[in-house]
Amino acid sequence: MTSPRPVRTAVFPVAGLGTRFLPATKAIPKEMLPIVDRPLIQYAVDEALEAGIEQLVFVTGRGKSAIEDHFDMAYELEDTMEARQKDKAALEGTRLAPGQIAYVRQQEPLGLGHAVWCARSVVGNEPFAVILPDELLIGTPGCMSQMMSAYEKVGGNIVCALEVAREETRKYGIVDPGETDGALTEVRGLVEKPDPADAPSNLMLPGRYILQPQVMDILKTQGVGAGGEIQLTDAMASMIGTQPFHAFTFDGVRHDCGDKAGFVNATIDLALQREDIAPVIRSFLAKLNI
Repeated sequence: MTSPRPVRTAVFPVAGLGTRFLPATKAIPKEMLPIVDRPLIQYAVDEALEAGIEQLVFVTGRGKSAIEDHFDMAYELEDTMEARQKDKAALEGTRLAPGQIAYVRQQEPLGLGHAVWCARSVVGNEPFAVILPDELLIGTPGCMSQMMSAYEKVGGNIVCALEVAREETRKYGIVDPGETDGALTEVRGLVEKPDPADAPSNLMLPGRYILQPQVMDILKTQGVGAGGEIQLTDAMASMIGTQPFHAFTFDGVRHDCGDKAGFVNATIDLALQREDIAPVIRSFLAKLNI
């Protein structure tokens, strides 16, 4: 088997309005909401860089300039910290090189598929990754690194997959599974938000993808799907049977940070993994008899 072409670019769809977190997101992008002391988007970027991604493409919208500022040089802050002899380690990873990052606009909220298509001129004719920052996936190594290892073996298209309760299938894209080989499952089809009675499995897609560039050609002419939006799931489904397509079961923990309860759970979980604050958090939880 010929080695698959390397994946150098990752697309981050971050144009959403974050209405589920209002009023916090009225003036602050939801991707900048912190889990402990790092914004969600930082976790996603770190995951991509760990996996060897070289170029980061942010599909943004109006009011998202804080994301650009976060990954830019902050001269006043850095100069002040240096003058006061403060450790700048906390800023590690927040300044990206000019050629390492690109921003494109999604001018209308037409769905995830449309957001990915907006990055077509930067992606070009190469395979690329898609990472949804709302989905915080914690593992060692990270989810995208795990998927890259699988991609090097089978090539084609790979979607991350995790099992959910059958009654939750109506909230996600769901895999119609074929043969399984360890963590890899052949994908025979993809269904967007099926009713539990109609769902082909309980394997959902938690927002990590490695896709071949042909998906952009499909998205160019694709009509609206579930929710009246252009769905990435529908475009991927069109590629099944013409290219290798697998689901990879991620070995790690998922937090749905697009949901308020999931966001709080993620904050508690990651706080308890921090040696500097975990004892205080545990003490507080004990007082609550939790």
